[in-house]
Amino acid sequence: MKFLNSNKILLMGVLNVTPDSFSDGGRFFDKDTAAAHAIKMAGEGADIIDVGGESTRPGSKGVSAEEEIRRVIPVIEKLAGKINCEISIDTRKSKVAQAALEAGASIINDISGLRHDKDMAKVAAKYQAGIILMHMKGDPENMQVSPGYSDLIGEIKEALRFSAYEAFKAGVDKESVAIDPGIGFGKTVEHNLEILKRLDEFKDLGLPICIGTSRKSFLGKMLDRPSSDDRLAGTIATCVAAVIKGARILRVHDVKAVKDALTVTERILAAG
Repeated sequence: MKFLNSNKILLMGVLNVTPDSFSDGGRFFDKDTAAAHAIKMAGEGADIIDVGGESTRPGSKGVSAEEEIRRVIPVIEKLAGKINCEISIDTRKSKVAQAALEAGASIINDISGLRHDKDMAKVAAKYQAGIILMHMKGDPENMQVSPGYSDLIGEIKEALRFSAYEAFKAGVDKESVAIDPGIGFGKTVEHNLEILKRLDEFKDLGLPICIGTSRKSFLGKMLDRPSSDDRLAGTIATCVAAVIKGARILRVHDVKAVKDALTVTERILAAG
């Protein structure tokens, strides 16, 4: 997958094959239900289906690579070659990534930005996979315990620059790398808002920017919406703002609604 070759905004549909993810944990734990939802998202306009087998919500504890593989591989195998979009594996573990790539995935979405598993970049290079490198301060279990920065954007940019360097050093093609500043991963509400406001500053890194704001708790806090299912308007607002500021990949749960908003946004930006 070569992100830099794409001349469109890419929509990444979230598919959590987990019992405990923050938004839809348990809803798509069955492989047939998960596959049906992926096919639905593909029909609604998703360019990528992001399959994850480990919840990374704040406070969550990890699962073994074997358990992740048990959850995600049957779903990827059911989808590979049957949907007209790319398949991404959302994992921090190279063993899981390799199994997913062999089963038909073409992208690795690593929330640790290559920091969790030293072999991840080598796997991406070996399989010529696309890779999304995200910034996270800490680990899911502790990342929201009083996160702080002396230079928010500068520190995130430097961490992403290092992650990209590690990928290139391992032999990953530059055109196959995207970056994600990690909304909600070791950030307060104000941190998330500042990242979105200053997102265009990440263009300095010369890599496509991925943003994942969909249904996240910072939206619930701002809108007083305790239920993650009641945050669609906030999600759309952040996606539109992100695109205006330069995002090229949007990771979302509600593909159809965001696709409509994106179509209008792109028409406005292209007008005149």
